[in-house]
Amino acid sequence: MQQARQQRQPFDRVVARQRIGILDGGLPGKVSDLGGGDPPGGFSQRVWRVAEASPAAVTLTYVSPDGQEGYPGTLTVSLTYTLTGDALRLDYRATTDAPTVLNLTNHSYFNLAGGGDVLDHVVRIDAARYLPVDATQIPTGELAPVAGTPFGFTVPHRIGDRVGDPLLGGGYDHCYVLDGGIEVTDPVSGLTMEVTTTEPGVQFYTANLLDGVATPYGRHAGLCLETQHFPDSPNQEHFPSTVLRPGEEFASTTVYRFR
Repeated sequence: MQQARQQRQPFDRVVARQRIGILDGGLPGKVSDLGGGDPPGGFSQRVWRVAEASPAAVTLTYVSPDGQEGYPGTLTVSLTYTLTGDALRLDYRATTDAPTVLNLTNHSYFNLAGGGDVLDHVVRIDAARYLPVDATQIPTGELAPVAGTPFGFTVPHRIGDRVGDPLLGGGYDHCYVLDGGIEVTDPVSGLTMEVTTTEPGVQFYTANLLDGVATPYGRHAGLCLETQHFPDSPNQEHFPSTVLRPGEEFASTTVYRFR
């Protein structure tokens, strides 16, 4: 457990409370200095309790106290992992005792080839729009069309064909506005992963920062498909809201299916 906490590039982590991108506030009347993504002391650095376990499923729970990472409200979170045949299902639930913001996701890396890089993987993302970002990787607020750009995956594309395009800034690390599902195929192994979700977006990341030093894995050794609300939602009124209030329940489901 201590080794996992100290890992510089943790894998398969739960990211919260707000995925990334809080700049200046987030809730009316609040002065915010909030952790974004998964900073030191974030959810992946905490010990979760096993609430239920069976041969095919496990439910983990965590209570984030009021003020942790600067966020208001005591947040009670559960995450259930369920294996069903050829699929892995993630069910998130959360409640709060004070208004707060919440955008849970999972930072698992996938490599369907079982080694090497993912540049030969072929990706299809059913999304006609994506979120352009500024120099600090914060969304500008625009929902831009992918058509005619290297961001387009409405028809399948090999990752390596466009990953070096200057517009990408070193690789894919962008949020897509989902119109449907996602499919990734490795042509050598023949494996395909299908991703469906109740979330409005997905952060597509091609492991641009892995360097073979912090972990045994080098650049582009895997890809992440982080289903989520849009980054910086608290500061963009036209984005789907990530505000969670007392009496409400946050509920989100993502399914990874392999064939």
